[in-house]
Amino acid sequence: MSLKKVLIVNKTYPVAGLELLKNKVTANVLPYFEYEPDSLPTIKRSITDGYDALIWNTKHKLNAEMLNLVGPQMKVVSTMSSGLDHIDLEEVKKRGIALGNTPKVLDNAVADITIGLLIAAGRRFKEGIQDLVNGEVKYGVNWTLGQDIANSTVGIVGLGGVGQAIVRRLKGFEVAKFIYCGRSDKPEAKTLGIERVPLNQLLKESDYVILSCPLTSETKHLINAETLKIMKNNAVIVNIARGEVIDQVALIEALKENRIFAAGLDVATPEPLPKDNPLVSLPNCFVIPHMGSATIQTRNDMATIAANNVLLGLEGKQMLFPAY
Repeated sequence: MSLKKVLIVNKTYPVAGLELLKNKVTANVLPYFEYEPDSLPTIKRSITDGYDALIWNTKHKLNAEMLNLVGPQMKVVSTMSSGLDHIDLEEVKKRGIALGNTPKVLDNAVADITIGLLIAAGRRFKEGIQDLVNGEVKYGVNWTLGQDIANSTVGIVGLGGVGQAIVRRLKGFEVAKFIYCGRSDKPEAKTLGIERVPLNQLLKESDYVILSCPLTSETKHLINAETLKIMKNNAVIVNIARGEVIDQVALIEALKENRIFAAGLDVATPEPLPKDNPLVSLPNCFVIPHMGSATIQTRNDMATIAANNVLLGLEGKQMLFPAY
């Protein structure tokens, strides 16, 4: 009996995942990175080759057009991500396709990088590094003063696994108060000592605003020209969610006018962010290229979960992490 066929659409899929698939399925890895626009025609041509499953580790949208091309024999998809904003969930679900993702495994890695961004933006690392590189280091007790974490109020937008991991890490920084907002009460909030409040209250009270929510129609441009006006002048905003949660035009204006203190961004729109984008050069914006889950162990774990999701789905069993 011939083996089931699996298409992996990003050439950087870790060996740890390929080893799990070996001898169990026929896996084809396309020779592209996740961001390459030129890869789309090749993906469209490739998925017509009778694949039974996809590992959709790309930024391209898995939508009705793609699903029509792949054919009705394809019954299993796994992402190699926690977020599902690159998947048309309604289309996948109505076709009876099993869908899995890789949540939870990246919580610690993303939480770690959040703390790094929070400190880097709040303590003006970018300006200090630029002064050092340019030989312009200044002296005196008022040089490049930043914001304290101790005795601050930290607001978390989205208290999921990543948000909770962030709070646990910040407990050691003597934060005065944690607050969060979200669609529903989180049972973990009581244990963590964090209070749920409306978004406007969170923005008004927080010295640090951390975005760790999914990208949905409700959260797109959640931070915009109007909501930025609510924030404190000393506020630092950190985004490890998705770039489109922030209206970047409005953020750039707020940073230029010093209406907020700083921003720390792991995500942006588009990705990668062009080098001439103002966010790259603004002294009070510390931006990195979507490195949240980029540790060796985390990426290997994500690959093995995606592989197991596919293998279980092909056997008609429940995936490790079903998306619905």
